[in-house]
Amino acid sequence: MRLNLKLLLLAATVAFLGSVSLMAQAKVGIINIQRAMLDTAQIKKAQAELEAKFKPRQDELEAVSKELQTIQKQLEGGAQSLTPSQTAELQSRGQLLQRRAQRLQEDLQADITRERDAILASVGQRLQEIVNKIAAAKDLDVLVDVSNAVYFKPALEVTDEAVAAFDKAYPVN
Repeated sequence: MRLNLKLLLLAATVAFLGSVSLMAQAKVGIINIQRAMLDTAQIKKAQAELEAKFKPRQDELEAVSKELQTIQKQLEGGAQSLTPSQTAELQSRGQLLQRRAQRLQEDLQADITRERDAILASVGQRLQEIVNKIAAAKDLDVLVDVSNAVYFKPALEVTDEAVAAFDKAYPVN
């Protein structure tokens, strides 16, 4: 019985030491995939294009919101001087503007989200290809996102390299 326990402990020790030596040989890299994506020239260009494309609709939404605020101030400030028909007309106009503003906001947000998601998916797919190439070139066994790392040496990070390689492979016109 004692001999079996000793053999079991010896086998466990050998297995542990074997796994430690395997872990010591693994080459690991770290990437901040979110920063890598946001720092690419394509994303920066796309962000500027989205802002320009949707600015007229954002301006329209702001104008409707200002008009709505004006009506609310008129109702609050002129409650004593407005006739019942004027009050009813302002309230009706305010309700219409509220619905319009809500519709504009929802449509604008949906369109921005749809286009942003399409851009992120496209850039994300291409960035993954670049990251795979970097990992292969560096002979990395594992490339971990920085959000999953408790600690790492800065020399292990390949984020800036990924951004530079992406911008070189997919230049902005």
